[in-house]
Amino acid sequence: MAHPSRRVLLNSILMGGAGIVMDSPAPAAELAGAAARRSELYALLGDLPPRNRPISARTVSTEERPKYVLEKLVLDLNGIEAVPAYFVKPKRPSGKMPAILFNHWHAGEYKLGKDELLRPKPSDVPAYADDLASQGYCVLCLDMWCFGERATRTELDTFKEMLWKGQVLWGMMVYDTLRGLDYLMTRAEVDTSRVGTLGMSMGSTQAWWVAALDPRLKVCVDICCLTDYQALIETNHLKGHGVYYFVPSLLKHFTTAQINSLIAPRAHLATAGTRDALTPVAGLDRIERELDNVYRSLGKPENWKLLRYDVGHAEPPEMRRDILAFLRAKL
Repeated sequence: MAHPSRRVLLNSILMGGAGIVMDSPAPAAELAGAAARRSELYALLGDLPPRNRPISARTVSTEERPKYVLEKLVLDLNGIEAVPAYFVKPKRPSGKMPAILFNHWHAGEYKLGKDELLRPKPSDVPAYADDLASQGYCVLCLDMWCFGERATRTELDTFKEMLWKGQVLWGMMVYDTLRGLDYLMTRAEVDTSRVGTLGMSMGSTQAWWVAALDPRLKVCVDICCLTDYQALIETNHLKGHGVYYFVPSLLKHFTTAQINSLIAPRAHLATAGTRDALTPVAGLDRIERELDNVYRSLGKPENWKLLRYDVGHAEPPEMRRDILAFLRAKL
């Protein structure tokens, strides 16, 4: 069912209520110095638009589907390029609902973008829009730079131009995702105390970076891309990632485990394939040991899990079942 286009100016929370990401309310018992480390991590992301610039949303259409209502949106998040997005909500809501910030994958599917949310996976694994709406979640998914309706230039050209201008493509992606979270927090349907993030591959990396930077996210689920950077170098597999992935000077400041420690003690599930070249097993072992220690030190060992499956870079049905069970338990 088509809905008339309309412009909605978001409320004053986006004019500064959310503040700079590092100033968001933090859990009472996180690692000492976490706020300063968030500032350090955010500072590596290049020249970014102001974190508290006004943002706005326009509804393009609203469509009823068998398991959910789909809103197509265009968001002004960064002041440079419009951000098409999908907002999914259950057809029969009951009060305010938990929400998921869904991050789409790369996979070289530049034209797919946010439509990954709506597309079933191989092996009869349902689309995330169907599964999450059926479980009572609202979902927001954005087209990232170079993907979906934003696939007007190549990833490499975008990366190079941004680098000349002092910007980092990954930083601009993370910025848009954080602002997408700001928008999600204004939706009347959403219980803002129950918001999580998930994604696979590029979306996995997006999930754990954004969860590390913004304590408003109560749950992080990363699927098949909790990659230890040093292990990727050791296995000579940097070629496995597009140029979007690379942040200047990152390894002078952080390991993968150190970024992920900023999520603790909030709930965090990582899933990985033991035959996935993007997540070398030695790197998974290293991350698991370090995060086990972090979560134990904060008294919340039950909030961190790394589950491994005998697959490559894939999400089999049993992985999906475990992800949904974790979300039910933690969000």
